[in-house]
Amino acid sequence: MTDIDRAVGAVLGSAAGDALGAPFEFGLPGVFRERFPDGVGELCGGGGWDPGEATDDTQMAVLLGESLLERGGLDLPDVFDRFRRWAAADPKDIGLQTEQVLLGGDPWDLAAARHFQVNTHAAGNGSLMRAATSAVYFAARGRTETMDAARRIAALTHGDGAAWEGTAVLHELVRVALLGEDPLAALPAALAEVDPAHRDRWATALAPDWHPDDATEFNGAVWPCLGSAVWALRTTRSFEEALAAAVDLGGDTDTVAAVTGTLAGAVYGSAAVPARWLPVLHVPLPGFGGRVLRADDLRDLARALATADQERRSPAWP
Repeated sequence: MTDIDRAVGAVLGSAAGDALGAPFEFGLPGVFRERFPDGVGELCGGGGWDPGEATDDTQMAVLLGESLLERGGLDLPDVFDRFRRWAAADPKDIGLQTEQVLLGGDPWDLAAARHFQVNTHAAGNGSLMRAATSAVYFAARGRTETMDAARRIAALTHGDGAAWEGTAVLHELVRVALLGEDPLAALPAALAEVDPAHRDRWATALAPDWHPDDATEFNGAVWPCLGSAVWALRTTRSFEEALAAAVDLGGDTDTVAAVTGTLAGAVYGSAAVPARWLPVLHVPLPGFGGRVLRADDLRDLARALATADQERRSPAWP
């Protein structure tokens, strides 16, 4: 059974990592430690972001989670429509690939594939960054269903199967963590479920001896992003240490930290997210009537996602 506290940790932790990393995006390695030499970071704002303001990573995760709840399951056209409405509202930040897919005018089931045919590069980390809510929602359904759902959600905006498989692995690691088990120990089993065409490359990026310095791409790509998050979890001993390690890598700091926060939050639980961050943590939702979610809203969303299957199976459910 999904642990509710760990589910809240995953969703809240992802948002906190996003907001922690946002001011350092595209910076050099070591900049975070220069700002916070004792390793005790704050949601400081900067680079156009207010203190505690979450970026497109969490905004898309919230929209995905709300669709799952309101539609009673995975309604891909509805998710795409929500994403498109958000993208059309000129959010502060949106990935170039995601923007092109969502606003290119193609229907939901063709947009990403057509983009990939033209550009041939579509393995960005944008499907990882929004995964906390769907990973929590599908966790109770087991490995096969949660990994399959992850692939289908990733394919809405990313035409490269590498992104689908990486998102599937992340979902599975979260599922294992929500059971109170070690997601790092579950990596071999998760990799065994990866499409053989992508398995070797993912096995390399997620190997115990892999280091972010070994990456052959910028960490805006799906492989080093998830690899760095797993590395940060593996080489630290607390939620906050894991996020500090992730942000200190530089580059696409908000997304690497959001993915790290998803994993570390699921491992350590909601109480591990520093309480001093929560009063300023907030998630604006462009295109949705000026809504802004706070930490308590994220907790409520996570609880609802984690218990959705249980409620559906209740005798009182119509």
